[in-house]
Amino acid sequence: MKRIFLIGFLCSSLAAGAQEALTFLRPFDFPLLLSANFGELRPNHFHGGLDIKTGGVTEKPVHVVADGYVSRITVSPTGYGNALYVTHPNGYTSVYGHLETFHEKIARYVEEYQYANETFSVDIRPDSTMFRFNAGDVIARSGNSGSSGGPHLHLELRKSDTNEMIDPLPFYKDALKDTRRPLSQGLMAFSFPGEGVINARSDKQVFAWIAGGSAVSRHIDAWGKIAFAIRANDYMTGTSNIYGVRSITLKVDSIEIFRSRISKVAFDENRAINGWADYETYSRNRQWYVKSFLLPGNKLSFLQSDSSQKGWVTIDEERDYHFCYELEDGFGNKSVYRFVVHGKPQEIPRPVRKGNMMLRWNRANTITRPGMQFVIPKGMLYEDTDVNVDMASDSTDIAYTYQLNDRIIPLHTYCPLRIGVRHMPVADSTKYYIAQKFGSRNVYMRSKWVDGWLEASVRELGTYTVDMDTVAPVITPLSKSRWQRSGTITFRIADKNSGVESFKGKIDGKFVLFENHKPGRLVCYLRKAKVERGKLHTLELTVTDKCGNVEVYTEKIRY
Repeated sequence: MKRIFLIGFLCSSLAAGAQEALTFLRPFDFPLLLSANFGELRPNHFHGGLDIKTGGVTEKPVHVVADGYVSRITVSPTGYGNALYVTHPNGYTSVYGHLETFHEKIARYVEEYQYANETFSVDIRPDSTMFRFNAGDVIARSGNSGSSGGPHLHLELRKSDTNEMIDPLPFYKDALKDTRRPLSQGLMAFSFPGEGVINARSDKQVFAWIAGGSAVSRHIDAWGKIAFAIRANDYMTGTSNIYGVRSITLKVDSIEIFRSRISKVAFDENRAINGWADYETYSRNRQWYVKSFLLPGNKLSFLQSDSSQKGWVTIDEERDYHFCYELEDGFGNKSVYRFVVHGKPQEIPRPVRKGNMMLRWNRANTITRPGMQFVIPKGMLYEDTDVNVDMASDSTDIAYTYQLNDRIIPLHTYCPLRIGVRHMPVADSTKYYIAQKFGSRNVYMRSKWVDGWLEASVRELGTYTVDMDTVAPVITPLSKSRWQRSGTITFRIADKNSGVESFKGKIDGKFVLFENHKPGRLVCYLRKAKVERGKLHTLELTVTDKCGNVEVYTEKIRY
């Protein structure tokens, strides 16, 4: 046994040493400033890397951070836009997102692929021998493509074997300066239904900090089972940006009961942010309060709690309970926030049902109403959920409208929803789709016909119905008077119902590439498309929406 222990100890020590010995070069040759850090809270996901500022401009040379080969290339109007994935022999893969242009040989390869497949969006997995780079080589130019709000580089590090996103900050601490500490903006208190009470109330309550974080703005009297959540942000030297807090610890009477430490995130647990943050508060006022207790169905690996109470605290003595939050960033800057909960016996209200159906987190659930079936597999809910299911009918509607709950509740991933169609004003079945209702607005859900039902995969308990789209997309030429002089053709495309599915441009009957680095805007560079100069050409742009409606724009152009 001693030998086994020694071998295990040596192996773990060697692994830790190997981790510490890893190095990655800077992606830029100028001082680094971050606009976002790893683990920052985002709608439905954690930010998976570092966003590095580029001074508000594009075309900054991007250096590959270690020896490796390009294992994936993506081009899309959304997400990471133009992105490169480089696999390294040290077990990591680096990701470079929102790029403007690729290295010349990669760009040439991508363009050949786009023309051969007559598509702008691509997802290519090159052979490991095709594009090899040494550490420090310029692999691309920074940009603002995809779902990006301004020029920057999104840099990720992933474990190549598990595809887990790893915090890159430890590898770049010497390139960044930070002496500012995290700060909290408030506290939220919870009472366990039927087992706890705070200030004679059982609902959520928000408290502000006073006296520099050494107390809260209102007295807290509690009895029974209670818990807390905290709203906090991090800050960095030299910027005005707001960042996520790397580590949050909650102690009661000097005993740690809960800790979050975000150093890695797996893709299959990413959406569980909705079970850690208080989703209702964020959806109402865009404020992030993260819970210092575990919901039973939340499997986030970086959350740690005492084994018995899962972060809940039982107040059962008439005394003061001393709570302490410790916030720490990736540079060791810390803040401490203290408050007192006064143990005071008081009547604990009975839990009140707000819905008409209880969904259980630890089993499969099915919601059915005439003309509708919704299946929620086990593992989709983070806790038992009381929902208010309803339906509205109108004899003239295509289908009934189904309320799965009166407020949106996120599910961990997509679940199948089927709705029966009652009336078909048009015979073409491809024009119908399941739509999620937001007031008077219907949002398209990709749908298919299954056994006479319309089926879509949805990941929210909300309100759904069936809608149809028989209207073609709209194509609008932009700056036509400058097309000939600039050699650049620009369009805006839109579809107000189901949305644009695809587009294809041709000149004189041959495919030409229209670039779509931002949704809704197409650009064709005639020089890049090798269009012959000094002639009259026939331009044709075809746009198709998600229900198969087609609009074709034709124009004679001289170049």
